[in-house]
Amino acid sequence: MTGSYPSTRLRRPRAAAWSRAMHRETALTPADLIWPLFVTEGKGVEEPIGSLPGVSRWSLDGIAARAKEALDLGIPCLALFPNTQAERRSDDGREALNPDNLMCRAIRAIKDACGEDIGVLTDVALDPYTSHGQDGLLDEAGYVVNDETVAVLVDQALNQAEAGADIVAPSDMMDGRIKAIRMALEMGGHHNVQIMSYAAKYASAFYGPFRDAVGSGGLLKGDKKSYQMDPGNAEEALREVEFDLAEGADSVMVKPGLPYLDIVRRVKERFVVPVFAYQVSGEYAMIEAAAAAGAGERDALVIETLMAFKRAGCSGVLTYHAPLAARLLGV
Repeated sequence: MTGSYPSTRLRRPRAAAWSRAMHRETALTPADLIWPLFVTEGKGVEEPIGSLPGVSRWSLDGIAARAKEALDLGIPCLALFPNTQAERRSDDGREALNPDNLMCRAIRAIKDACGEDIGVLTDVALDPYTSHGQDGLLDEAGYVVNDETVAVLVDQALNQAEAGADIVAPSDMMDGRIKAIRMALEMGGHHNVQIMSYAAKYASAFYGPFRDAVGSGGLLKGDKKSYQMDPGNAEEALREVEFDLAEGADSVMVKPGLPYLDIVRRVKERFVVPVFAYQVSGEYAMIEAAAAAGAGERDALVIETLMAFKRAGCSGVLTYHAPLAARLLGV
């Protein structure tokens, strides 16, 4: 430690706004944000999600409009999640492989609207397509089988890449899926399609509103603890990240966000790679509830929590507050 009071006054640089800005260690801009969007069938459709106040499902025309909005706000990437119709769900999630499914049409709608000026990140997992709500295929005992699921995930990722996805993001937590997807993308000529791996995804209590949004909440049989991580484990997260990077992930994700900032920091310090975090639906809903109850001012809560992600080491954050944050930060 250097200096002593009063020759050193740590409050001195905080006295004026210009000085605080000049000394700020962490910067947050709209370019740090990824906006998750929910897609539904129809035209001119906006379906508000009750458990996610301020968030809606959008039909394809609405998704295209949101893409243009994001572009104007300086948000560089959108993350898509489909609300698949019940009649298109099945035990094997075969709709995930349909080249004209809701996800693929949404990718094309964004590319038609904005070209290559905005990135499209797609979820690779089967829970939006299965009738049982699990992220993979089940055996007779109801256990999610690994290798058979990976084979389907590979085809799903290729389907999305063919539709124009820029980043495929496997969120299933099956072992070995990153290597299998990377090899398939290379063999298919999709050399520049990135993989953002949900490398450290925890079996969390914060996912409830998301499952409502994609229509899988009421369908889920059992839980996902046999493949999503135990919240008590940190060293295991580092092993998961190490494996995914070795298998070809371009970036990794920690999910949920704020309750796992220690994992973000440890991953960043250990591997020095792009690390993203997902400020998940339950986190978003808690901020909205606090603001509605008068327990905090929404704008300040949003910016402070997003700054925490950046300070912990995140390259970017998936957040439903992306458009609000971008407006607050300016373009």
